[in-house]
Formats: sequence, C-alpha cells, structure tokens
Amino acid sequence: MGRMPMPPVWPTVALGEVARIERDAIQPEAIGQGTAYLGLEHIESGGKILGARPVDEGELASSKFKFTDRHVLYGKLRPYLAKIACPDFTGICSTDILPVLPGPNLERRFLCYFLRQPSMVDYANSRAAGANLPRLSPSALAEFEIPLPPLAEQRRIAEVLDRAEALRAKRRAALAHLDTLTQSLFLDLFLDPATNPKGWPVSRVGEVADVQGGLQVTTARKDLPNEAPYLRVANVYRGLLNLSEIKTIRATDAEIARTKLVKNDLLIVEGHGNPDEIGRGALWDGSIVGCIHQNHIIRARFDPAKVVPLYACEYLNSPGGRRHLLRAGKTTTGLNTISVSEVRATPLAVPPISLQREFARRVTAVKRLKTAQRASLAELDALFATLQHRAFRGEL
Repeated sequence: MGRMPMPPVWPTVALGEVARIERDAIQPEAIGQGTAYLGLEHIESGGKILGARPVDEGELASSKFKFTDRHVLYGKLRPYLAKIACPDFTGICSTDILPVLPGPNLERRFLCYFLRQPSMVDYANSRAAGANLPRLSPSALAEFEIPLPPLAEQRRIAEVLDRAEALRAKRRAALAHLDTLTQSLFLDLFLDPATNPKGWPVSRVGEVADVQGGLQVTTARKDLPNEAPYLRVANVYRGLLNLSEIKTIRATDAEIARTKLVKNDLLIVEGHGNPDEIGRGALWDGSIVGCIHQNHIIRARFDPAKVVPLYACEYLNSPGGRRHLLRAGKTTTGLNTISVSEVRATPLAVPPISLQREFARRVTAVKRLKTAQRASLAELDALFATLQHRAFRGEL
C-alpha cells in the first residue's frame, strides 16, 4: 500500500509581518454627510455585516478609523464574539474595530477565515485584557502566528471556504423565511383578529383558559420536601423556548400540583426589564417531566374545544393581540410587570375552531420543515468546521 501524502510544510509568520493594523483616525468635524459608519453592533458573530449606517454631518462626537474594501475589520472588544468582517465598501468604523490591511503576500479572505476559526477566536480571547470589557490590543493581534502558503493556495482555500459558507448562508436564509411563514399563515387565515374585521366573537382569556401564577423563588424554600425543575423568564421567548439551562426549586406537594405544566400550556412572561418584552409567550412542549414555573411566568391552559393553544399563542404574540398586556404593564423598581388578573382580562377573538385547527395543521407542517432545515444546517456547520481545521493544516 502507498503512503498517505504528507501535508505541505508552510512557513509561519507573525501577522504584523504580512499585514498592517491601520488606525487611520478621522476627527468628527471631518466626517462628511452620508459617510458609511460601522459599529460593533453592525457586525454579527462570524462576520456578517448587517448594514452600514450613513451618518449626518456632525452626528458623531468622537474620532473613528477609516477603512476600505481591502481591509479586514477585526472587533477587538470582546474578541470571543468573532466580529471579523470583510467589507465590500469604504467607510469609517468604531475605534473598537481594528482595520487590518493585508500585504501583497496575504489573501484577504484567507486571513479573515483564519482569524474566524474557533481555535484563533479562543486564542484571541486568552490574550485580551480587562475583566468586564476584555479588549485585544493591536500589538497582541500583530503577534498572531499565521501559516503562509503560496498566494494561489491561499486563494484556493478561501474559495473552498467561500462555497461552504454560501451553502450555510442559504440554509440560514431558508430558516429565516420559515420563521416568518407562521405569521404569514396567521394573517392569511385570520387577517388581523385584533381589529376583528370578520366580526368573530371576543372572549377574555380567563373565560376560555385556566390562568395560574407561579412560585416565588426565595431562600425560605430550602427546607421544603420536593425539588422540581422550573421555568423562568430566560426560558420563554416569543413563540419559542430556550431550555439550555433549567434550574430547580424546592416546593410542597400542593405547590407542585398547582404549577405543574402540561404540554401546550401557554407560558406568558409576567415581568421584564424591557417593557416591550412583558407578555411574550410560548407553548410548553412537555419535554421535561414534572416541570413547574416561577412567578415571573404566568400559565394559561386553554380549553381545546374552544381555543387551539397554537392560535392563542400566535394571537397574543402579534402586535394587536398583545396591545392589552402592554397597556396593562406596571413599572416598579425598574421591572415591568403584568398581573394574573390582567392576563385573564385580555381580549381574545375566537374564530371557528375548524379554522384554528387548520392553522395548527399548517404550522405543524412548517415546523417539520424547520426541523429538517436545522438538521441540514447542523451538518453544514460540522462540515465547515472540519474544512476550517484541515485548511490551515495544509490538508484541504
């Protein structure tokens, strides 16, 4: 049997030897009307630019850095966020972004992919200084060791990674489209039930659902007999759950019986620092046995013969459907809250049950598509990580 070919041995150089970290500052008075401005908030983790903001003359109060479409933009604040982008335009950026200009022996996209790979992001984070607002210094970035294959090989590697990244972007776009499809289906079947153009009967949530508050989390519970998993505000978003971290609480038998969740219970956020987020809701999926809820989550259990929970969830998350809860919110000590009684009093237009069930059937089909797309995206993400790992080891 023949031997496997050995990967090429490429020279390794400090980034500062093959690229310049340019901090070409421009003062506020010199920034012209309509200049494209990028802050860290305009760059996603992974490098997607969300859109440069044209600024008005005299709008910005501090100096900025200039950049061109030949630079790599490196977010030095919180480097673990991997805000590393390749702009296709000229503009100015926050001084928490370092413009890096590759020299003649370094392909820009090769450099960008190299800096974005997880091992380099972790390394950058380890070199950052500052506990609360860690920053990577320009001198530390210039010391990063980078492999330097021939320029043609750099371009080939960048093109392979470009193609893989394009597939991931298409899959993410398809998922984003499916995310908006549920709302489109809702409006297609019901128009805007908050204005009730079809004249459907209107009930209060408390007339068609059992509405229940949750348990207060206090240290006084430490000696209670049972320990149970519970949901809190961090687990409930608008139309979806985040169950990555589930905490437990001690409770009595009676408390568990009262607050135990059942699949398709609607979970409504009772308190939030942001007034726009109170009243957001998601359906419980039943995935954690014996799960209960704390007092900052209000549970509504609908009578399925009258209201399909999925319809109620979409209705109360819609701009018109949540209007009542937003108006009912009270603010105390920086926390915006709604009461159980206000949830019970929330108006809910009730279309024919057959139409609600048709909506649920269509949304279930969309969810199946989303599950398939997420699985495909996970496979593409794994493939991309493998390609990245091999590319900079000379194994691609």
